[in-house]
Amino acid sequence: MQTILGSNGQIGQELAKELNRNYTQSLRLVSRHPQKVNETDEVMAADLMNFDQTNAAVAGSAIVYFTVGLPMNSTMWEEQFPTIIDNVIRAVEANHSKLVFFDNTYMYPKDARPQTETTAFEPIGRKATVRAKMAQTILGEMAAGRLDAVICRAPEFYGPGKTQSITNTMLFKNLKAGKKAMSH
Repeated sequence: MQTILGSNGQIGQELAKELNRNYTQSLRLVSRHPQKVNETDEVMAADLMNFDQTNAAVAGSAIVYFTVGLPMNSTMWEEQFPTIIDNVIRAVEANHSKLVFFDNTYMYPKDARPQTETTAFEPIGRKATVRAKMAQTILGEMAAGRLDAVICRAPEFYGPGKTQSITNTMLFKNLKAGKKAMSH
């Protein structure tokens, strides 16, 4: 069993399609109001702010994918993401699952330096600070040998369906509509 937390979002849906197509049809899709992506998907509603619900969602999973998103609201991120990531880590560790954490690049320097695995975090802004703390928590658990995880980072995630990327909004949508790429 592989489980996608945050399965209704753009990353979760594309991941569910790809996993089903190429790796496994034993998928559990988890969100507050989950919907099947593939015919064979198991769906489970869970509030990841609640440890018991998070633990139930993770139970029996060999791999857990974290694709959880929250609205672009700094206060909400500060209030909810620390609890969510703590609950997910505790549940993954308790169930001896592996974690694949999909992350952005908010915590990295905002300059032309190449970003690598060794680039130090230099978060600027509230959301960047939250994401840096989440990543540091995961890295700490990995270093302590309690968590088997990988962090996947990209500056934007966009695809053929729903997307919130600036590239899509400012470039692809405008070009498709016959407008200038960066029109205002």
